[in-house]
Amino acid sequence: MMKALGKINPMLAILVALALLLALLVTFWPGSEKKYVTADFPRTVSLYEGSDVKILGVAVGKVESVVPSGTKVKVKLSYDAQYKVPANAKAAVISPSIVGDRFVQLTPAYTKGDELPDNARLGVDRTATPLELDEIFGSLNDLNIALGPDGANKADAGGVGPLTRLLDSTARNFGGQGVQFNKTLKNLGAFTKTLADNKDEFFGTLAQVEEFTRTLSKNDGTVRKFNDSLAGGADLLAGEREELAAVLKNLSVAMVQVRSFVKENRSTLTTNISGLNQISKTLVKRRAALDETLKVAPAALNNLFLAGNVRSGTLDTRDNAGQLFTQLEQSPAAVLCSFIKQAPGGNQGCDVIKGALGDNPLGRAQPFAGDTSKPRVTEPIDRSLGGLLEVTR
Repeated sequence: MMKALGKINPMLAILVALALLLALLVTFWPGSEKKYVTADFPRTVSLYEGSDVKILGVAVGKVESVVPSGTKVKVKLSYDAQYKVPANAKAAVISPSIVGDRFVQLTPAYTKGDELPDNARLGVDRTATPLELDEIFGSLNDLNIALGPDGANKADAGGVGPLTRLLDSTARNFGGQGVQFNKTLKNLGAFTKTLADNKDEFFGTLAQVEEFTRTLSKNDGTVRKFNDSLAGGADLLAGEREELAAVLKNLSVAMVQVRSFVKENRSTLTTNISGLNQISKTLVKRRAALDETLKVAPAALNNLFLAGNVRSGTLDTRDNAGQLFTQLEQSPAAVLCSFIKQAPGGNQGCDVIKGALGDNPLGRAQPFAGDTSKPRVTEPIDRSLGGLLEVTR
């Protein structure tokens, strides 16, 4: 194999190397093929034949010709065909400085999609030129004339123009208010920052308001009925306003009279309320006995009804009054307990009676045990019936 390679003609090897080098030069050498574009500009100040054509600031071609054509200028451009230009491209004359040559920029840069065809035509609507100094000065002069004494600031009957009055009034209003104005701007900035920081809550609130309004719209009939009812109530009050005014007036008079009555009878009302409070407390304290009494009372009243003799108009009972009085004189608590114990829960009532009356004979004093020289002092009888009645001592 090595022998076969060694027999290759040196001239043939040189030709192969030259062919490869030529292929590389053809592949990587900038192409000489060009594409052309004709653009119509309203004017072409400082734009000449040979000026650069650029894409993103990189020169890709030249201006071939600049030819006036009526009210516009026809400019023929050329650029290297290896560069792609989008089909919607526009041409703009760029002025890098106030004095100096200008160039044409093709914009925007190509990314994807259709390409601008060769010999394409760009109308005035797809071209742009920089604003010239004379146009800027002319616009400023027009503005000065419009705001001058022959324009918006034309003097009135007082010899002062409205623009002058506006400036004077503004100066007077803002005179000495610089700090306050600065503070207002800062507060406004803080307010906008707060809104920005709470945008989620703010839009959440708006969403809730939207939901509320949507609910109202869904229940429009109910809302209308409510409004109608409210309007009817208002009309009723309006129709009865005289009667309502009279009622309020009488109520005012009555309140005055009640106030006078309470003021005049303050002591009596205080006593009555105090007594009522005492009765209420006693009833609460004796509620068990009261409950027992209410249970036994119907049976006792029924027995009393059955004991009555309608024909003779008498009560058919055994008269033990003498014995009863004797027992009452000796031990009133024992007599009362004998009646109460017959009813359910009578032992509790008996304990209450013994606590109130004791075992002493009615109206007598018993001597102490083992001592006949000194009588035993009896405890006072509870005449308040367990605190139910107020007794003057």
